[in-house]
Amino acid sequence: MSKPIVAIVGRPNVGKSTLFNALAGSRISIVQDTPGVTRDRIYADVSWLNYNFTMIDTGGIEPDSGDVILSQMREQAQIAIDTADVIIFIVDVRQGMQDADSKVADMLRRSHKPVILAVNKVDNFEKMMMDVYEFYNLGMGEPLPVSAASMLGIGDLLDEVVKHFPDRIGNDEEDDRPKIAVVGKPNVGKSSLVNRLTGDNRVIVSDIAGTTRDAIDTPVKYHGKEYVFIDTAGLRRKNKIKEEIERYSIIRAVTAVERADVVLLVIDGTEGVTEQDAKIAGIAHERGKGIIIMVNKWDAVEKDDKTIYRQTEKIRQILSFLSYAEIMFISAKTGQRVQNVYDMIDMVIENNSMRIATGVLNEIVAEAVAMQQPPTDKGKRLKIYYVTQVSVKPPTFVIFVNDKELAHFSYVRYLENRIRDAFGFRGTSLKFIVRERKEEQ
Repeated sequence: MSKPIVAIVGRPNVGKSTLFNALAGSRISIVQDTPGVTRDRIYADVSWLNYNFTMIDTGGIEPDSGDVILSQMREQAQIAIDTADVIIFIVDVRQGMQDADSKVADMLRRSHKPVILAVNKVDNFEKMMMDVYEFYNLGMGEPLPVSAASMLGIGDLLDEVVKHFPDRIGNDEEDDRPKIAVVGKPNVGKSSLVNRLTGDNRVIVSDIAGTTRDAIDTPVKYHGKEYVFIDTAGLRRKNKIKEEIERYSIIRAVTAVERADVVLLVIDGTEGVTEQDAKIAGIAHERGKGIIIMVNKWDAVEKDDKTIYRQTEKIRQILSFLSYAEIMFISAKTGQRVQNVYDMIDMVIENNSMRIATGVLNEIVAEAVAMQQPPTDKGKRLKIYYVTQVSVKPPTFVIFVNDKELAHFSYVRYLENRIRDAFGFRGTSLKFIVRERKEEQ
């Protein structure tokens, strides 16, 4: 089920990051040891009451001149309009209403997306409410006073946000067509691949990085089965700042991955895996999606009989946390091996939705434990009572043990490898939850 997307937009120094961290809570600071899985401060999972949503911070802009501020504010607003279900427009009560605020308010108003106006840095509601009321002039409805630093008014703000969540979240459940997100950094051939898979030039293709602006859903029928391809929006060409371009493409990757069943990570075969590829791969991995790595432009690579082997080893080394992902070497331009993509998608979807009976699962785990004894600490040995699968997409397992502290990451990884050996699960991550159960007397 797709989670709603909430974007935060605002001028520099109005407190976007402070609000983002306040809403995201401590989870944003979690850092995983896995190489390539970065906790970039761009997106976070947020829960409020019975709602779960993904929040995106469009910030990070520190321009020098007023003109640049305005153009980049428009850039931010466009990103939010393109990707978000609800937009939080944050302004600063201490600086008062600025010309840039008014210009962006016009854009947001024309988008017909729900916009919540948050007036930040209101540390004393009684004294500062007259200053808050000034923002009624933006024509964005009632301004909500908040103080991100002091955590004031946050609950009221979130109450307002969740009121606007769309009905499509429920509708997504009824649409059981497989959704495939095509992600990757700009100009690796995402749109060309979608065109080749759909047999139709519906997506603009150009050598200029970022000619695709919106995330485009393309329904396709192949051998009687329907699929929906989500081509992640590229970037607006006006923006020349490399870091901002990368940030925006990652924001759009998050929104596409969130809705997808399978992620096609497109990598430039002539360039190899980049840091940005690793970031996008990490997002798909964290979200537990089925993943296929598509090494594109393979027609342009000089090859011998060992080239595919060497490239595979290099990808496996850099994206070591994606050891389960399938790798395909293709050319969207010539159509080389593209016809095999649908079979691979079907296999990955099947594995991402696979359920294993508890009895069979525990037989495999018992064999694994017999082959390699669980770890001990100070004379106490880890005991595994039983393992059960609790959900799919991704397949999620709960391991019941006598002491969670003894269930080291490396031993859980060993069990995962034995389960993969037995059942395959090619192309999908597996999630393991360790629960403690007191020994029965």
